[in-house]
Amino acid sequence: MLKRILTILGLCLPLVSASYAQTTTAEKYNVTIDLTSVENDKVNVTVNAPAIEQDVVVYIMPKIVPGTYSVSDFGKFVSDFKAYDNSGNLLQVEPLDINRWKISNATALDKITYWTDDSFDTPKQEDVLFEPGGTNIEQDQNFLLNTFGFIGYFEGMKNVPYNLHVTKPAGFYGSTPLKATSSTDTSDTYAVADYMELADSPLMYNKPDTTMLYIGNTEVLVSVYNPSGRVTSKPAATNVKDILEAQRRYLGGSLPVDKYAFIIYVPAKVGKSGSFGALEHSNSSVYYLPEMPEAQFSSTVRDVAAHEFFHIITPLTIHSEEIGNFDYINPKMSEHLWMYEGVTEYFASHVQIYEGLYDLDEYLEKLREYIITSRSYYNDTLPFTEMSAKVLDEYEKEYGNVYQKGALIGLVLDIKLRDLSDGQYGLRNLMLDLSKTYGKEQSFKDEELFDKIAEITYPEIREFFTRYVEGSEPLPLQETLQKVGISYLPSSTEKINSYGSFIPGYDREQEKIIVEDTADMDAFGKKMGFKQGDQLLAFNGTEITPINIREIIGERLQEMEPGERITITVGRKKASGKIKEKKLKGQVTQIERELPHVLQVDPMATQQQKELRAAWLNK
Repeated sequence: MLKRILTILGLCLPLVSASYAQTTTAEKYNVTIDLTSVENDKVNVTVNAPAIEQDVVVYIMPKIVPGTYSVSDFGKFVSDFKAYDNSGNLLQVEPLDINRWKISNATALDKITYWTDDSFDTPKQEDVLFEPGGTNIEQDQNFLLNTFGFIGYFEGMKNVPYNLHVTKPAGFYGSTPLKATSSTDTSDTYAVADYMELADSPLMYNKPDTTMLYIGNTEVLVSVYNPSGRVTSKPAATNVKDILEAQRRYLGGSLPVDKYAFIIYVPAKVGKSGSFGALEHSNSSVYYLPEMPEAQFSSTVRDVAAHEFFHIITPLTIHSEEIGNFDYINPKMSEHLWMYEGVTEYFASHVQIYEGLYDLDEYLEKLREYIITSRSYYNDTLPFTEMSAKVLDEYEKEYGNVYQKGALIGLVLDIKLRDLSDGQYGLRNLMLDLSKTYGKEQSFKDEELFDKIAEITYPEIREFFTRYVEGSEPLPLQETLQKVGISYLPSSTEKINSYGSFIPGYDREQEKIIVEDTADMDAFGKKMGFKQGDQLLAFNGTEITPINIREIIGERLQEMEPGERITITVGRKKASGKIKEKKLKGQVTQIERELPHVLQVDPMATQQQKELRAAWLNK
């Protein structure tokens, strides 16, 4: 099976408001990032410290940031760390570990300075980060500033306000959810309430390609950086507008943010992580997506944006104490990834059928993908709350299931709520009620959430969480879907045109799809003559790329008639080590394959089932 290259990780920090308009300079961090003097692919950061009252203070760069659910160690990109008093004298600095520096005589501290490297082109594979959560420094071209990769905080002073000054090259524009307090041709200044808000506010600086949208009372910025210029902001913004308008209707007519920014980086080639995807923040999201045809790119942005934007509901508005006061060095994970990521992903697909962007067949195929991935690649009996709480270590490899089984938890919960309320109350209603109960500034206790939901809704919902989220029972998908007149078959069969049934792989250095393994290759593959290590170069004259391989195998090949001539060009390594092109010729051949987890409308559905389906899907 082809490796998934679209990875969606979640980062959403609650915006905790604080009054900082009347504070003095001594009560703030004043940070300057200089983008005009790049040296050895590094930029200089100066932090003028707020007043320090203790003799020793520790400066911290994040080890982990919320939602990425992996260790980033941003301190490893910092070098030449120095601390100064008011007279410019150096103070003693002792590195405690990769992310922390102890400064002595701290009551005399005026400022610290250091240089930061970026993660995009780090030479060490072990230092590679998922690009939407990383940093980029391309002198005179582009600067992607995920602020947690450039700026830290003093221990015990995470809630102090920040003034952020960015010195920029002439002609550059800063795309960000932040509103500048002042801006000139050469610099921008932003005021933020605390480190939580700062870390939640990415910026991208380059010569602008931006489109502004207005969705109700919300100002939406769509910003694209693409070195080739083939991908631009306007078509992407058109599709973003469609999904945002749908989400506005879905959420009751208005969006709960004043400004939102889509920050989209489109590289010339695959990055070092080998993945594409996005990272969401409270009022923005950062995308790292490949070049592709305009229609496909816009569709991809729409689908990913649908997920990212819904994080304004959770955990921005609804979050536990672990999220509300995140520990960047030794975090404690919440038990409720089923809600933060799972419900968000469920809403991202459900909104598209509810508001007419998907038809029913498309939506059922999306649900089928969740089921296949969840039950094929993850532990279906692992209690979801336990996985969530231990996702940083013991269950790190299970994290991806938050987007699969997590979405299915949302599905079953939505239909169950609709069933109990005769179609009148669903998961959307529950999340809006939770938003009123808690809100941006009030965190819930992890252990109390399920009881609160049962109190708001029905006692039966508490049993659902006990059995299927806290417990190890598989979700009752067949029983649940039958309530809305959808038949679920665990397996079926179908006839398809074979591509050879070899296991495909990816040559990162050559950026080619390859024949990884031929052990289970079928008769068609053997007759064509595929060999392990072959690079797949062309299909009937059309170049094969990591971007179009799914379309070629899943659509173009399947549209051909059995017996039609087919030519696949491969690159095969000779004994000398050189790659030589070879044309493999044959005839399209059908095979029968098992089709797992089939969903289809039940033609014998009762009127009651049809009515409940209509309430669930707005049809």
